[in-house]
Amino acid sequence: MKKFKCLTCGYIHEGDNAPEKCPTCGVGADQFTLIEDNTPKKSKGFLGGKNSNAYIIFYSTVMVVLVAAVLAFASLSLSERQQENIESEKKCDLLRTIGVPVENIAEFNKYITSSFCINETGAVVEGDAFKVLLGLKDEYEKAPAERQLPLFVGNSDGKVRYIIPVYGSGLWGPIWGYIALEDDWSTISGVVFDHKGETPGLGAEIAATPFQSQFVGKTIYKDGQIVGIKVLKGAGSSSGNNNAVDAISGGTITSRGVETMIISCLNGYAKYIDQERAKMQGQGEATDEAVIDESVKNQENE
Repeated sequence: MKKFKCLTCGYIHEGDNAPEKCPTCGVGADQFTLIEDNTPKKSKGFLGGKNSNAYIIFYSTVMVVLVAAVLAFASLSLSERQQENIESEKKCDLLRTIGVPVENIAEFNKYITSSFCINETGAVVEGDAFKVLLGLKDEYEKAPAERQLPLFVGNSDGKVRYIIPVYGSGLWGPIWGYIALEDDWSTISGVVFDHKGETPGLGAEIAATPFQSQFVGKTIYKDGQIVGIKVLKGAGSSSGNNNAVDAISGGTITSRGVETMIISCLNGYAKYIDQERAKMQGQGEATDEAVIDESVKNQENE
């Protein structure tokens, strides 16, 4: 209820509006002034109105939840396609390692003829090599005795090549790659390296052709032992060294990461590679003996 006071005589009127005429002195409504308003105030609406803190907090919370729900739905909807893209990228890298253009990914099985997993002892174990490759980071987080390491056999230009995936750490995050060996299990025929967040123009150059091409023709063995490939600081430092390449200028830490990655991962394959090289040597000796025997027979016949 409102109270109005007559400015002429002081009469007090209670009501929603001033009277048309003062009952005491007869002046009009324009001579009344509002002196008190006890009318219940109307609600400002939900949570006190749009300008209230409660409304702002509630609105922000609802928007965050909605956006999160949309992003989660999009992620789930695209997860299958994302996985397909990851698998395609891995296949392209395997092909590139043996010099096959990525345009031939549809014929992946033509060039990557087989794959299998080995353990620390060099034994072939049951497992899907490509599936292990997709989770290679997790595999290297296991104890060496528990690891299943993938190995791929490729064929390009009529030559058999053995592809070993590698995984390690650079300056800012993980680095990974593939090393293709000739059928002597020592000479490198090609490599592919990549990274997650190395510095452009510096460490990121491990993914560039000038750095990767240095590895072709280098060998991972020296004096009968796997030594990997040293990455030496300074242009020309690796000249004449069949077990080394030049580091990236300004990318020393990433270069060292590549060196460490190669030797640490190759060590996991060492026993298997040694076994294969021993077989080759045995076959070579057997061939030599057969040639000698044949020569002796010919001489006796003469």
